Amino acid sequence: MQQDRSIITKGNMQEPGFPAISDSDSNQQMDMRTKGLSQRLRGKARIVTVKAENQPRRKRAEQLKMETKQEKKEEKKEESSGLIEFFSSYQELFQFFCNNTTIHGAIRLVCSKKNKMKTAFWSVLFFLTFGLMYWQFGIIYREYFSFPVNLNLNLNSDRLTFPAVTLCTLNPYRYSAIQEQLQELDQITQRTLMELYKYNMSMEQKNWQAQSLRKRSSRSLYRHIQRHPLYRHKRETSMEENNPQVDKSDWKIGFILWNENKTDCFHQMYSSGVDAVREWYSFHYINILASIPDVKDLDESNFTSFIYSCRFNEETCNKANYTHFHHPIYGNCYTFNDNSSTLWMSSLPGINNGLSLVVRTEQNDFIPLLSTVTGARVMVHGQKEPAFMDDGGFNVRPGVETSISMRKETTNRLGGTYSDCTENGSDVPVKILYQSRYTEQVCIRSCFQNSMVDRCGCGHFFYPLPTGAVYCDYNKHPAWGYCYYKLQAEFKTGTLGCFTKCRKPCKVTEYQLSAGYSRWPSAVSEAWVFHMLSRQNKYNITSKRNGIAKVNIFFEEWNYKSNGESPAFTVVTLLSQLGSQWSLWFGSSVLSVVEMAELILDFVAITCILTFRRLYLHKSSDLHTPNSHDTSSHAASAAPQHASEVAALPSYNSLESLSLYRVSFRRTE
Repeated sequence: MQQDRSIITKGNMQEPGFPAISDSDSNQQMDMRTKGLSQRLRGKARIVTVKAENQPRRKRAEQLKMETKQEKKEEKKEESSGLIEFFSSYQELFQFFCNNTTIHGAIRLVCSKKNKMKTAFWSVLFFLTFGLMYWQFGIIYREYFSFPVNLNLNLNSDRLTFPAVTLCTLNPYRYSAIQEQLQELDQITQRTLMELYKYNMSMEQKNWQAQSLRKRSSRSLYRHIQRHPLYRHKRETSMEENNPQVDKSDWKIGFILWNENKTDCFHQMYSSGVDAVREWYSFHYINILASIPDVKDLDESNFTSFIYSCRFNEETCNKANYTHFHHPIYGNCYTFNDNSSTLWMSSLPGINNGLSLVVRTEQNDFIPLLSTVTGARVMVHGQKEPAFMDDGGFNVRPGVETSISMRKETTNRLGGTYSDCTENGSDVPVKILYQSRYTEQVCIRSCFQNSMVDRCGCGHFFYPLPTGAVYCDYNKHPAWGYCYYKLQAEFKTGTLGCFTKCRKPCKVTEYQLSAGYSRWPSAVSEAWVFHMLSRQNKYNITSKRNGIAKVNIFFEEWNYKSNGESPAFTVVTLLSQLGSQWSLWFGSSVLSVVEMAELILDFVAITCILTFRRLYLHKSSDLHTPNSHDTSSHAASAAPQHASEVAALPSYNSLESLSLYRVSFRRTE
């Protein structure tokens, strides 16, 4: 601009090296230069305006180019790392599976696209086959989860451990610690029998009963016995006269037990008078035993006065071979071969290689009202198991040789889910009171005793006591009889729940017994046998044959039976059954199952991909709408700014008028 302005002002001045210019030529040059200057200015203004308009378009183009480049890069990465290929639709997945699977009949679903009837037929047949196969699978699984077992029977032959043998006198002894109470009880019983049956026991009394008439103990026992007297009543009516004819069959005899407040009673009735008298006498006898502070006072055992001879495997027994305990009903009991440190082993089967006993069976100074049989009671059981004589024992007749042959039998049950057995009783919801091996009878009796202690406040004398409990005695617990007989009735009907709580042990050893009897001693040998017994054991009984008995216990043979359980349906059997069903319906193998699993996984993957793609497109469409509004607003706001910049530039007319004014001014000068 300064160069142009200097040329205009100097006008006619000649530059060196150029020819002289006239005024008309100078004016023409001025006009041409002015037009060129205005054109330059217009071009610059247009360029500025175009740049201002094209600026947002360039930004958009650059963004699109950047996005395209990123997409191409991602596609290249996917193509370079494409190890897994997913199908674009479910139809494509299904067609690929049917064309390439090894399952028979699957290709029929896609091979006949034009014949829709055939496709429908094969589709129905295919899915019907699937349904039948899985119905068979359900039957197989139901049988498997029922956990059936097979019973295995084995015959073994080996040396056998001799079992424990318990022998009882079968009659309780009149212990000196309770002599006075028993005499008073016998006297009251004599009066009761006289009132009910017109029977006088004076003809059968011994010296001990004659002395009891002169000696009277305290009136406490008589008062308690009068609370539970024996009586008879007719079955149709409640009460009748107390002295009816004895031979009437419609009369029952028993006794009443009241609760502590005498608001309720329990009738313990029997159709047999013998059973009623024995139960009534036993009830009061248990009270007398429970009143003794120390049970050790009853330990008056005399082994030699009961067992005259004891031999095992042709060797004489000693004190280390037996233990003693007292039973309230069966009297003094001796258990042989219960010591785990010195167990007897049976070397050979047969009567000469077992246990042989000669026992005394006479009833001298015993209690006739408590036991009505003569002889001894024997029970065979395992070591570390209590001898429940009223459950598994049997009686030995006097004057008879009883030979008992044994067969051992073991049973091993499967525990866990296969059966409801227990290994050692630790998982049974009953507190075991016996210090012995777990058996079902041990659990049942412990359950009854625990229930009695909880409900009655005391325990029965027949069973061990829980910690802190005491035995029932009507001096301390007047209504314990009512509670006991009510609880016993619930126990027998199963409402007490002991039979469901107590489970069978998984390992059981039993002995199958068979007995044979013969007269002993024989008529030709009894003279010298009784003579030897009188010399050696001071045997001086008047009725010799009814005073002794002989018992032989031995193994019949070495063979013993072992019963075991094994799973009838194992995992191998389950897989075999499933495989056979799969092959039957589809003719396939394990790899076909893998193909089915692959189909399921592909189906899940395609579902996830399509779901993710839809969510992504939905989100991107929501984000695109506000960005377009922002771009249009940005362009609208930028347009006035560029317009203001263009409007600030000088127009061509103003520049031309300004140049003409300057030229005329120079000419006047």
